[in-house]
Amino acid sequence: MAQQERPGSDGEHLVQQRLGTTERADRFYGDQVLDHLNVRMQEFVARQEMFFLATADRHGECDSTFRAGPPGFVQVLDARTLAYPEYRGNGVMASIGNMSENPRLGILMIDFTRDRIGLHINGRARVVMDDEMRAHHAGLPVDPIPGRRAQLWVTVEVEEAYIHCAKHIPHLQKVPAQQRGARAWGTDDVKRKGGDFFGAAAEAGERPPFQRAAHRNEHLRGGLHEDIEDAAHQDAAPAPGSGRVPAATSRTAQAGPAAGAGREDVVEELNAEFLDRVERVLARARPRGPVEDDPAFRGWFDRRDA
Repeated sequence: MAQQERPGSDGEHLVQQRLGTTERADRFYGDQVLDHLNVRMQEFVARQEMFFLATADRHGECDSTFRAGPPGFVQVLDARTLAYPEYRGNGVMASIGNMSENPRLGILMIDFTRDRIGLHINGRARVVMDDEMRAHHAGLPVDPIPGRRAQLWVTVEVEEAYIHCAKHIPHLQKVPAQQRGARAWGTDDVKRKGGDFFGAAAEAGERPPFQRAAHRNEHLRGGLHEDIEDAAHQDAAPAPGSGRVPAATSRTAQAGPAAGAGREDVVEELNAEFLDRVERVLARARPRGPVEDDPAFRGWFDRRDA
């Protein structure tokens, strides 16, 4: 498979190379990874009642969450586009906030009860108001339950779609509706939402104020540089709007295109150090043995599902 056609990240390709799994990965890429939803994937999406959602802000700070609705609440608009409604929640808007800074998202749908299989969908998101969405897609259903009436929609431009294999997915059984009671869509009732299950609210008055993790060199976010002392890179370009003037300004103000060279040198240095660390970690890793590719191989602990 030509390098430019390989799905996935540079990081996963590097790890594949070091652990000797490139050939197996290429088989998976070639057989299973699509840039659209084929007919069977579309049918699978249309009957799901839940999915897991991963987003990150512009700095790479991650968030994972859960979305649920009636069967078909995720709408397949075409082979490369799907949409799901955002219902009324706790008001935090973590996922939507992340998308406003970074439109990349990852969706994982798992059918635990019928097919015991999963589907990964990675792509780019766009947040759309409900009235705008309905103006362009008049056939969208109107949910009769107030707590399930969309405030916003998220449309997803599909970039990757591929299977999540069944071997580690537990087979679950749905509890009959009469035993589990009605779901509390849109409620603000604390008890019906689960109460203070983890005891966080009960101890709120006793714990110190929340503190965000400290991140140095925020203008270079997303890598090993967060472990580097500020003084080591004091000549690097400042974060936009930070008000900090780089020490190199007086020396480079007249340098034209060369003015950004200091930052590029820093990034190169940090990338080189990161790759060096990756190499050292991978050097200690054990490549996959031939026995693990044997169809009869059941895992090193020989655990069998009941």
